[in-house]
Amino acid sequence: MTRDYSITFFYYPDIHAVTAFYEDVLGFELVLDQGLARIYRIAPNSYFGIVDGNRGHLRHQEKSAVLLTIVAQDVEGWHARMKAAGVANLSEMLRGNYCEHFFFEDPAGYAIEIQRFHNPDVARLFQ
Repeated sequence: MTRDYSITFFYYPDIHAVTAFYEDVLGFELVLDQGLARIYRIAPNSYFGIVDGNRGHLRHQEKSAVLLTIVAQDVEGWHARMKAAGVANLSEMLRGNYCEHFFFEDPAGYAIEIQRFHNPDVARLFQ
């Protein structure tokens, strides 16, 4: 069976409180507004959605154990953009064995990471 793409959803007590963050700060392209959910394109076949946690399939949780990772080549540029936007809990740039990355939070406390695989063998796995 083939798979075409995936959509990851985060649940919020009020999605209108985070739409500007995803649309203006992160620059995600709105693909579909369903009223109780908004689906964004992150990359050509990568999608992310925000859902009204009062009406959706799941309920919003005060503290989540989920991380949205966005892979981008210009990690330093993204870090500067997030710093200028004053995002919450912005980490310093980090360099591990496989990637350069940093973390921050959206207005509701969901964790987001921006990373770039600097190891070419690992980067090839995702092309």
